Parts: sequence; C-alpha cells; structure tokens
Amino acid sequence: MLQPAQPRNVGILIFPDVEILDFCGPFEVFASATLPAQTEGGAETRLFKVFTVAERPEIITCRGGLLVQPNHTLEDHPPLDLVVVPGGYGTEREQENPVVLDWIARQRRTGALTTSVCTGAFLLGAAGLLHGLRATTHWSTIDGLRTHLPTTDVLADARVVDEGEIITSAGVSAGIDMALHVVRRLHGDEAARRTARDMEYDGELHLMG
Repeated sequence: MLQPAQPRNVGILIFPDVEILDFCGPFEVFASATLPAQTEGGAETRLFKVFTVAERPEIITCRGGLLVQPNHTLEDHPPLDLVVVPGGYGTEREQENPVVLDWIARQRRTGALTTSVCTGAFLLGAAGLLHGLRATTHWSTIDGLRTHLPTTDVLADARVVDEGEIITSAGVSAGIDMALHVVRRLHGDEAARRTARDMEYDGELHLMG
C-alpha cells in the first residue's frame, strides 16, 4: 500500500463527565496505527495525528474523576479529517449545548468523517446528522435513542454501523472496534491487524456495513 502523504488529523471531543474508555480507546487505536518502515532501521509511518478537543481550555473532569487537559479548544484546533464524539453522562447536558452541536455539524459540513461511541450518538442526532440513517448506541439507551430520533433506524444488535461519512458504535469498548474499522477502511486489513496486535487487542469487529 502507498505511504500516505501526511497523517490524518483526528479530533476527539471531550466534555465534563465523558466516559473514559469511549475516548481513550479510539485515541489509543489512532495513536498506535502505523505502517512499517520501508527500510531496515527506518522509522514507522504514523497514519494519524490524534488530539482531544474541548469547548474551553480548562481541565476536564471525566467520569470517575479522571482529570484531562484538552489539547485544543473548538476554536483553535487544526483542520480535522476525522471526528470522534464519545458518550457518557455528560451527553445529557451537551445535547442542549448549541456551541458543541454547531461544532459537530460544522466538522461534518467541512468533510470530516464523523464517528460516535456509546451515547455520543445522541449528540450526532441532536446536531442533525442521523436523519434517515442507521445508527447504534449503548445497549441501555437503544430505546431512548429511538424516541429521540424517530427518523433514524437504531440497531440494537450492531457493534459498529458504517453509513459512509457517519459511523456510530455501541457502548464503551465498542469504540476500539469502531476505530480499528476506520483504520481498516482507510488503510487496509494489514494496518488494522498490525494496530490491534500492537495493542494486544483480540476483539472481533461486529460491523453492519
């Protein structure tokens, strides 16, 4: 496979009460994804440049009390090729936050592949991105998402749902499968296998394509 010209920028949204593995799982995948060195002793090629993005520059208190300093704000990050919207209890508040919802919608309009983990799907829906599409979320909020988004086909038996420029995934650890699916889609099976092997991750992708 041809070497990419430059790594793709991945922006992972974080907010108060975000679920930790929802954003850290995909972060680990994208930060680990590489192509092997072309020459003996050469450097591996990183496929993604990944960073966290928050509404404000202050430290975020995640679910469980983990403190995270965001890399960028919604206003000062580099152009994004890929967006990850995680879930967590904080999504209930962020569904009513026009600044965050505007940002999500704007990234999709500018061409970023837009993904969600867990209840992050509620934010994609509130931003108007799931109308007429299939989607999934954490098993415990399937009925709630169906109520919120009557024009969306919410799948209860899917771990990852790929609708082209929008990809949703089920709860928590499913974000790792989603991110590996993105690596596979953009860079091929071997890159995804290499990344999973590097992480010692044995999960199996459950994709509704």
